[in-house]
Amino acid sequence: MRIGIPIEPDPRQPLVAATPDTVGKLIKLGYDVDVQSGAGARAAYPDELYLAAGARIVGEDVWGADVVTTLDAPPREFRGRMREGAMLVARMAPGRNADLVQELADAGLTALAMDAVPRLSRAQSMDVLSSMANIAGYRAVVEAANSFGRLFTGQVTAAGKVPPATVYVIGAGVGGLAAIGTANSMGAIVKATDLRPEAGEQVESMGAEFVPIPVASEKSDDGYAKEMTEDQATAAARLYSDQSAAADIVITTANIPGRKSPLLLTADDVARMKPGSVIVDMAAANGGNCELTVPGEVIVTDGGVTIIGHTDLAGRLPGQASQLYGQNIVNLFKLITPGKDGSPVLALDDDIIRGITVTLNDTSSESTGEATPVEGSSFATVGDTRILWPPPPVQVSATPAAAAQEKLAAAAGTEEPEKVAFMGGKRAGIGLAVAIALGAAVILASPVSVSANYMVLTLAIILGFYVISAVTPRLHTPLMSETNAISGIVLVGAILVVSSTNIIISSLAFLAIVLSSINVFGGFAITDRMLGMFVKEEA
Repeated sequence: MRIGIPIEPDPRQPLVAATPDTVGKLIKLGYDVDVQSGAGARAAYPDELYLAAGARIVGEDVWGADVVTTLDAPPREFRGRMREGAMLVARMAPGRNADLVQELADAGLTALAMDAVPRLSRAQSMDVLSSMANIAGYRAVVEAANSFGRLFTGQVTAAGKVPPATVYVIGAGVGGLAAIGTANSMGAIVKATDLRPEAGEQVESMGAEFVPIPVASEKSDDGYAKEMTEDQATAAARLYSDQSAAADIVITTANIPGRKSPLLLTADDVARMKPGSVIVDMAAANGGNCELTVPGEVIVTDGGVTIIGHTDLAGRLPGQASQLYGQNIVNLFKLITPGKDGSPVLALDDDIIRGITVTLNDTSSESTGEATPVEGSSFATVGDTRILWPPPPVQVSATPAAAAQEKLAAAAGTEEPEKVAFMGGKRAGIGLAVAIALGAAVILASPVSVSANYMVLTLAIILGFYVISAVTPRLHTPLMSETNAISGIVLVGAILVVSSTNIIISSLAFLAIVLSSINVFGGFAITDRMLGMFVKEEA
């Protein structure tokens, strides 16, 4: 099948749905890729790079491809150029665009909404909202620093002392955490608040102070903050006002999926802030968290407070944002192309695929499984196209609430730590003593010519023990520690006797070298793979 990458219809959109790097990855999955000439120009990806990656440069006929990927759902004019049965992959906000969903069905298109990826652990690599929020959080701090008239970091100079800036972040989602990390790295004093109490640990791990709302909150079961109760809203409003008045920079990130952004800062709250303060409203695209925010503009109030209402924070880093979005697309196609043969398969029994499938044309889309309707609703069918939105709810696991964590921490602090006996306790100690005694007897009874080998063995044991014991326990299991130490001892001894004139001894030594090496180097390989799980895949 052929994937088409067009120029974004919105002239304000500088991003492109695929970069030369991600095009190459799509080709490896068996797809042919068409890129409209100039599609990546604004993101600094010229046509020559796409050609080198294996793509074909085309014109307006890119819309005739089997699969079309864009940043946002194209206008009706451009969707009309797509053939019936084709697949559209883009951000669609289907929860807020019922008319769009119906139009996609009327056009006979299979539509996958990249902004509807459920918040499951295995879906993180496809989560476009998180990818863009990560970039937006970083860019929000950069924009704030550009408008802030002072340094972020504190300094002591010959001319006097410079205090650090104070940054207050409202909302500790992906964007909020990115902003926290960036501001902290620039030397600012960072505080943050989130409606989800379980976010406190994440905030503190980023080097910031978590300021909780002084009203009990419900634990999130879907990864998003729940809508506040009246008591929570009152307490939160008071907290936001007080913290904002004391901060130099305020960054708001609160969004409720499918709804207008909640109001967090009123005009009176802004009036209380110090002249020269900066507000970056990351929710400006959906109405804004600040009452005075003007989406798409930067304004300065009469009190000297700068309010930044950019709606394209991620788009201000088009090269990086395009790469991450393109990698999200690649990860999706890895999931729906199990055969790596360029033929997508939509397995509707998969929570991820089911969650992002808005419409499905059964005549051209190879699909497996049945769509489960939401209770109390039924799916419409337009010709050969089914409307599968909304999907059934998906429950995701969440970390324990902060109160529960504090309770567990307090209990852990009062409990006496378990004492672990060296070498496994009394029985192990007796066994060790017997082994030492037998070893000494063997050494005394052996010829003088082999005494040097025993010395080497002893040194190998001591060296292995101290090397392994110096490794942080969380980096390896006790079992791996012991087996690696034993393998090291065996390897040293085998190397010493492999040159023996006795063919049996030499053969056994060679075998010991092979097996010990497999264990040692295999341990390194496994450790590398385990550590790789904690490293984000580079785009």
